Amino acid sequence: MSQFSFEYPLLLLVILLFVFCAKYCKERSRAIFFPHVKSLMVQGRGGSSLLTWLKWIGITTAVIALASPVITKSYTNSKKEGRDIVLIVDSSDSMRQRGFDPQDIMKSKFDVVKEVVGDFIQKRKDDRIGMVTFADIAFIASPLTFEKKFLTDITKMQRMGIAGKRTAINDAIVQSYNLLSKSKAKSKIAILLTDGVDNMSKIPFQDVINLIKKRDIKLYTIGIGDARDYNGAYLKALADAGHGEAYGARDATTLEKIYEEIDKLEATKIDDKKIVQHTYLYIYPLFLAILSLLLFMYIRNSKGV
Repeated sequence: MSQFSFEYPLLLLVILLFVFCAKYCKERSRAIFFPHVKSLMVQGRGGSSLLTWLKWIGITTAVIALASPVITKSYTNSKKEGRDIVLIVDSSDSMRQRGFDPQDIMKSKFDVVKEVVGDFIQKRKDDRIGMVTFADIAFIASPLTFEKKFLTDITKMQRMGIAGKRTAINDAIVQSYNLLSKSKAKSKIAILLTDGVDNMSKIPFQDVINLIKKRDIKLYTIGIGDARDYNGAYLKALADAGHGEAYGARDATTLEKIYEEIDKLEATKIDDKKIVQHTYLYIYPLFLAILSLLLFMYIRNSKGV
């Protein structure tokens, strides 16, 4: 944003002093503060209009230069520190269960999760997000990317049964951490969502806990559905090891609130620095003032006025 102003605007009142003096001061009065004010104020009856114009252009621009015109530009330099986030989504057969959304009981858990996850993706403007889907096996559905539309489309394309019917949570976490291990972001986050109990992983629970503790990655866990459907203590142990939080969502509304809470907890850091730039313009009116007054003196002397 640019703004024009004067550093010393009160000095502009000096112009009024010259106008007053031109009208009321005697032509033969001695100049006290400005050596040539006597000749500048002289309005000889035989003087030309050119001299008058040069005189007042010189006086006016000189005073403007003294008032120091300046253009001030201010802008904010925002440094945004985004995060790398991996969404770990359960696509096992139990996610077919309906009734999770009271407003539309025909929707399956998986349908609701895709909608909520899609909304979460759209909110994370400055983050890279990836996705790992799991059932019998865990696979990378999307690498870490800033392309939100691509990731949203990938989310909508997810189908149950592609990765099997059972639940391999430990393997999915390892897959996610391997994906984040290549990240150079200062903040790395994994969000696990499941409605079941691990019954298919090849990697033991304790090995996963050791892996989580060694990595600088925050882990959030979300169990959805009835509390008897998933192992709450198991999910809490994972979250504690990853310095995150464990949540339980009994319905679609609660799940939305959980993702909103995580979104607030992991808000993108923005470092705003206001920069002000001053461009001083006094040199231009000063140059014009000197030129006008020199021409005034030259023409006046050459005509002998």
